[in-house]
Amino acid sequence: MNNISAVEKKYNKWIVILSIIIPVAVAALFGVNLRRMGFDVQPLTFLPPIYASINGLTAVVLIAAFWAVKNKKIELHEKLMKTAILCSILFLIMYVAYHMTSDSTKYGGEGAVRYVYYFILITHIVLSVVVIPFVLVTYVRALAKRFDKHRKIARITFPIWLYVAISGVIVYLMISPYYV
Repeated sequence: MNNISAVEKKYNKWIVILSIIIPVAVAALFGVNLRRMGFDVQPLTFLPPIYASINGLTAVVLIAAFWAVKNKKIELHEKLMKTAILCSILFLIMYVAYHMTSDSTKYGGEGAVRYVYYFILITHIVLSVVVIPFVLVTYVRALAKRFDKHRKIARITFPIWLYVAISGVIVYLMISPYYV
């Protein structure tokens, strides 16, 4: 018996492609600064509090979706999860736009808090890449109505995604005093 559904087969190629292209594109675009390249664009310095708030909203939506599924409110769970994915996409677009138009901000904290900041930042970045295929596979398994497999991977996806969302807000709060 085939362990993978037709829906999953249909999307597996896209899961692999997106799991590679998204982090590579973000890394590549992170290094592109339109102003330094001579383009006359205004720095989008208003974006960090907005995309940090979207990260916070993502965390709230994920928790609400967890509550919904635990209380058998499946339709609400589905809508909330689609909202969480949309929030993550909006975050990513704004994050890239900010870094393409603005210089990176250096963290100015000293002492032990500096190590805490970099630990949170590094784990946030690494897990934000790791979570991409988990989110996509979890979503596709729900689309395929393979809820046994969906639940199994969601138990891994949920805490990673929630950590990424919350740690993004913490990173913003820690670096925000140093924005120019």
